Amino acid sequence: MSRVGKRPITIPDAVTLDIKDNLVTAKGPKGELSVAVHKDMILKVEDGALTVSRPSDAKEHRSMHGLYRTLVSNIIEGVTAGFEKRLEIVGVGYRAEMKGKNLMLSVGYSHDILFKPTDNIHISTEGNNAIIIRGIDKELVGKVAAKIRSFRPPEPYKGKGIRYAGEQVRRKAGKTAA
Repeated sequence: MSRVGKRPITIPDAVTLDIKDNLVTAKGPKGELSVAVHKDMILKVEDGALTVSRPSDAKEHRSMHGLYRTLVSNIIEGVTAGFEKRLEIVGVGYRAEMKGKNLMLSVGYSHDILFKPTDNIHISTEGNNAIIIRGIDKELVGKVAAKIRSFRPPEPYKGKGIRYAGEQVRRKAGKTAA
């Protein structure tokens, strides 16, 4: 039995859950999200909790059990609390600033990079070297953070670049004098 899949999902009072034709829609104070669940998965709401169960112990059903439980849990958490990713910029002269709703990055190229976020994502900066990405969709927040990081990933010799907050960059030794 999947350890993740068998845990019930508690539904907060502020969230209304609608299940139709294996499409789970959650409405909460931060917005509305929906996720399509495989037709074989069984969804039950009882006593303010949602349980996801599988019809058999076939490999296909076992592999989907924990996945769909987590996806439903993420949309419920997203409409109540939202998600956040933090990025750090390391390097002399590297900085980030907001130009309206757009993010302007100066990360060592001959030109600045202007990043325009989607409607569901809110980007802010703390100082010149910290970027905060917020949104209700966990997948979208992660994609935007990965895209921003891809503009200048941390390099292994000096550690310069854009990294996730708390990320450990594997460092290499440079050339030694002969």
